[in-house]
Amino acid sequence: MKQMLISLLILLVTLNSALAQLKSGPMVGYSDMLEVMLWAQTTQPAKVKILYWEAGKADQKKSTGEVQTQKQSAYVARLFADQVTPGKKYEYEVYINGKKAPVTYPLRFQTQALWQWRADPPAFRFAIGSCNYVNEPAYDRPGRAYGDGFEIFGSIANKKPDFMLWGGDNTYLREPDWNTRTGILHRYTHTRSLPQMQPLLGSTHNYAIWDDHDYGPDDSDRSFWLKDTAADVFRLFWGNPNYIFPGATTGTFAWSDAQFFLLDDRWFKAPNKLVAQQRDYFGEEQIRWLLDALASSTATFKFIVSGGQIINPTAVFENYANYSAERERLLRAITEARIPGVIFLTGDRHHTAIHKLDRAGTYPLYDFTISPLTSGSANPVEKELTQPTLDRESVVTQRNFATFDISGPLKDRALKVTVYDVKGQELWTRELKATELK
Repeated sequence: MKQMLISLLILLVTLNSALAQLKSGPMVGYSDMLEVMLWAQTTQPAKVKILYWEAGKADQKKSTGEVQTQKQSAYVARLFADQVTPGKKYEYEVYINGKKAPVTYPLRFQTQALWQWRADPPAFRFAIGSCNYVNEPAYDRPGRAYGDGFEIFGSIANKKPDFMLWGGDNTYLREPDWNTRTGILHRYTHTRSLPQMQPLLGSTHNYAIWDDHDYGPDDSDRSFWLKDTAADVFRLFWGNPNYIFPGATTGTFAWSDAQFFLLDDRWFKAPNKLVAQQRDYFGEEQIRWLLDALASSTATFKFIVSGGQIINPTAVFENYANYSAERERLLRAITEARIPGVIFLTGDRHHTAIHKLDRAGTYPLYDFTISPLTSGSANPVEKELTQPTLDRESVVTQRNFATFDISGPLKDRALKVTVYDVKGQELWTRELKATELK
């Protein structure tokens, strides 16, 4: 009888494993010269590995390590292609319990080129967007669905960016989600499983910051009671290469001759309603790191990425202007340190706009707000429209995304920003020379 029960248990485990499929992904995470991070999520416990090969050399396949997915980590597998060389294109395939997972769209990744001291930096393109709401009627608020236009992810993929930069509010935690690990894992899994998103995830490198909605409740701050769990889930689902502080999502990465400084506007942030003369937004420790990192960077373009707007001087919603003392200190420090090439990339506001801050004796600071992807759109408030920093013609109040193209020789790099609607139709474009940011 005992042996029969053991045999039955083995059979059930075997059958359960055989049923395991891809739930979401695969997703391509960070890329460096000798390592690329890959990600996949299964529907059941399973052994997952990825075979990959240099494009055109399918007879020379290499394998990541094999990972056993588990329920407590939402059946996520984080894998690493560590037998790669710089400046190559690769193709790959996912194996679940020894069987190739059926995927109907291309699966590709690339390694970054070793160009330093050898050639001009490679041209590249990245896409950016923020505010991605995926409907789930059982847990959404009553009324008209808030999320729409999910074909935008196909439009982004069609622009063939080297990587996608997710600018915060990449998933929207709801009331049933933010009090438990189970709820947060459910929301991240539900959002990541959107069918229209999968081709973009599978062939484009992905980097992310968070904002309030993928951190906790609306406008949540450092007091959020489940912040450690939220940080753990963020790191589980995204493929950033590093995190500077325990808990916070602060980090950095380089692509060609650009460096990206990923800021956390939640972990250290004081409550919006706290009455105090000095209030933290990014916080002293994070600002000190940022200024040091900017000063030591040799990148042509230094992109500072934040959920909330930085340059907009209007103290509404969660703009940095609400924390004026810290904002003034940061902007003054950047000016005094004479750091070239700084550009801000932000989201949150459910509309797209450029704000430009002219500075005496040096170049202006630009803030490109790109929002929303699939969430509902919103207009700027009336007093924002009269701000001298605002480029009125850049305001977009429909779902959209942007691409940033960087090209040219090292001493004459150029940046082209293009904003597109859901279908990938161009709405506007702007160009900047690196020489204008010195």
